[in-house]
Amino acid sequence: MSENSIKANRRNFIAGMAVTSAAAVSACTSATANSALPIGAQKAGSVMDLVVPKMDTVRIAMIGVGQRGGSLLGGLVHIEGCEITAICDTNPRVIDLAKKKIEASGRPQPVYFTDGPNAYLKMLERDDIDIVIIATPWSLHTPMSVAAMQAGKHAFTEVPCSVSVDECWELVETSEKTRLNCMMMENVCYGRDEMMVLKMIREGLLGDLTHGEAAYIHELRWQMKEVTEKTGSWRTGWHARRNGNLYPTHGLGPVAQYMDINRGDRFDYMTSMSSPAIGRQAYAAREFPSGHQRNQLKYIAGDMNSTLIKTVKGRSILVQHDTTTPRPYTRLNMIQGTNGAFAGFPNRIALENNPVNPEASFHKWDEDMKPWYERYDHPLWKKMLREAKERGGHGGMDFVMLWRIIYCLRNGLPLDQNVYDAAAWSVITPLSEASVKNRSASVNIPDFTRGAWKDTAPLDIKL
Repeated sequence: MSENSIKANRRNFIAGMAVTSAAAVSACTSATANSALPIGAQKAGSVMDLVVPKMDTVRIAMIGVGQRGGSLLGGLVHIEGCEITAICDTNPRVIDLAKKKIEASGRPQPVYFTDGPNAYLKMLERDDIDIVIIATPWSLHTPMSVAAMQAGKHAFTEVPCSVSVDECWELVETSEKTRLNCMMMENVCYGRDEMMVLKMIREGLLGDLTHGEAAYIHELRWQMKEVTEKTGSWRTGWHARRNGNLYPTHGLGPVAQYMDINRGDRFDYMTSMSSPAIGRQAYAAREFPSGHQRNQLKYIAGDMNSTLIKTVKGRSILVQHDTTTPRPYTRLNMIQGTNGAFAGFPNRIALENNPVNPEASFHKWDEDMKPWYERYDHPLWKKMLREAKERGGHGGMDFVMLWRIIYCLRNGLPLDQNVYDAAAWSVITPLSEASVKNRSASVNIPDFTRGAWKDTAPLDIKL
């Protein structure tokens, strides 16, 4: 589903919600036990650790089944307790691929919505949908998530959830008003290594946390050759629109969970700085004819952006973004505590008091992870390891994330990530842009929880 085709209709969409919301309220008030409580049935307020009625079967609609959405669909068809009831995409090629995946799985075909950029609004009128999974270009995530919640459905959006501060607040306020989940599906929080580190931290292995480092350093210039469809067709343009950290959540999400952000601590303020924007202009000149549209853009996003976040408790977090320069992939995934540190890519650990190897020195990294997995592997990965490896999706993290979402909804459990996490992690992009524009001046980070972070328990490590 293309960004431009829907962006042009956004004003019509907002106006049209006055009509569709009436249908949404009607559908919600006649909801079965598989659905959330009716809109307005609970007093508006915090949705921290929101629990909705158990769903015997989670009925899923999907908006966007291209590269990312198609991959998610490939995992969902292997998870018990869910049904795919509707799919919306305007690209006939990816619709055909989705039909083949559904057919190969032996599941019944869902209803498909393909007629124009507002087809998803028609889909949202259905009463056989509990959750909506949104895997579309970035600028569509907020309007589609809002539409889903206003239609009485839980929203599950790809990253980032929003592209502006106002959109972050819009998601928070809509989730609170409707009492419906809005989860940004940050899959890296479900990586085996990240969940093992979370368990280590919960058991006090690193001591008191002081500093973290997160990144999305992933050379993606080749996506510029995706001109008419696929991710590069819309993602490339952001490098000509915005100078800041364009994609913070993959690295930041796990570090935020390590530090109990929104659950005992929160982001306070930040500063951001970008390097020169050189790499993409040079790549365009080298790979495309001089008159090509890729050479008509002025790429302004610095090849490397470095953002520093300060938390209320005084901790610091470095967040970097670079999808342009040639270097190995890394998310850094470094967390420092008073007893030592863990760092990723490659995984390594150094501790002053080392329970696995008491004779080891913290002056040297231990890169043998086998004994650490044996002792600290997260229970979710212990349960899901074989199936996660078989089903794949970024090393299995995608499948674990989807399985966990369905599990929580079927068992009446709060989700591991909520709308406040989505907003706090995503807002780094527009705030980094603001800081870069103002000579790296510090920028306050909103408290989307409105103080609820002070009384919310840390994320636990149970199934």
